[in-house]
Amino acid sequence: MIYEEKTIETIPVGPLGLIPLKSCAELGEKVNRHLVEWRRERESEHKSTIAFTGYQRDNYIIDAQTPRFGSGEAKGTIEESIRGDDLYFMVDICNYSLTYSLCGMVNHMSPDDHFQDLKRVIAAAAGKARRINVIMPFLYEGRQHKRSGRESLDCATALQELVSMGVENIITFDAHDPRVQNAIPLKGFETVQPIYQFIKSLLKVEQNLQIDSDHMMVISPDEGGMKRAIFFANVLGLDMGMFYKRRDYTQIINGRNPIVAHEFLGSDIEGKDVMVIDDMISSGESMLDVAKELKMRKARKVFIFATFGLFTNGLSKFDEYYQNGLIDRIFTTNLVYQTPELLTKPYYTSVDMSKYIALIIDNLNHDDSLSELLDPTKRINRVLNLYRRGEYK
Repeated sequence: MIYEEKTIETIPVGPLGLIPLKSCAELGEKVNRHLVEWRRERESEHKSTIAFTGYQRDNYIIDAQTPRFGSGEAKGTIEESIRGDDLYFMVDICNYSLTYSLCGMVNHMSPDDHFQDLKRVIAAAAGKARRINVIMPFLYEGRQHKRSGRESLDCATALQELVSMGVENIITFDAHDPRVQNAIPLKGFETVQPIYQFIKSLLKVEQNLQIDSDHMMVISPDEGGMKRAIFFANVLGLDMGMFYKRRDYTQIINGRNPIVAHEFLGSDIEGKDVMVIDDMISSGESMLDVAKELKMRKARKVFIFATFGLFTNGLSKFDEYYQNGLIDRIFTTNLVYQTPELLTKPYYTSVDMSKYIALIIDNLNHDDSLSELLDPTKRINRVLNLYRRGEYK
């Protein structure tokens, strides 16, 4: 069954409303187009009843603004009625391209700024909406998920803040540590994996791949990503290997212990295509080191997959590695801001997640189960069978 063609079996929680903040405007527009199309074409004898009021619209996006004063302070405003609506706020906390003026100076928006704007707009909706849901692809402070000594637990605190403001469901992607949901055990929290979308994108751009354990392998770049890589390998029926990082614990550089070497654990990779899978590319140093090690071990092609491509140190090093044949292709999603420069790179493929987000929103609005959506195994097997028969387009 194609999910967007599903039969309506439950009434909506309330009229659907999308509030993508400015940081997430482009992705929000794509999600909106999917929902408008599906609900226009969906057949149901109940669509004309009062329970489905506002179900079929030409636009589900509700205008919300976060204007700032000259001092840099801001407020959240919603420009139309949301009484009784089932609202979905979307925010990209990594969108540093947005700026604001502070005492005549131009400031780029940080994750802290985006999170504050999210809370402002939620506060503007409080007491009026039927239900408030947040879609935050990159989980705010997700990397500060555990405490070592005298440190703040920022991610847990942020989640509790949102829940205290009336948020019922939080949807994020590939959380750095899903156990952070223990901070809000009585509310909905889903961390979604984009593995199906990665596989589809790979098969579209790469021809004549042999997807079996004799010709392909999944690699985790560190021990922290083992669970992700194991799932990837099991779904595809491939062997898995991993690198572990040897660090110098006598030094702290840029806030962490420097990596001395990457040691490999796994079977022989000579002549195989390898898929390196991780949650994010930050500076990219670790991922590039792993790619170099794999090529030294005579891997045929190196494909890098990461849910979030931050590229905090720029792209020059990636350009160099591509030109030297050390990486073949990089896949990251459009869940976070992508620079125009990145989108022009010959080795880069952007993985569109708008349809998946729209499906999640559609199901949640009907209070339907997400279990089948969150388990991509059947869909991946269907795509692989089509590809092996030469029928996948």
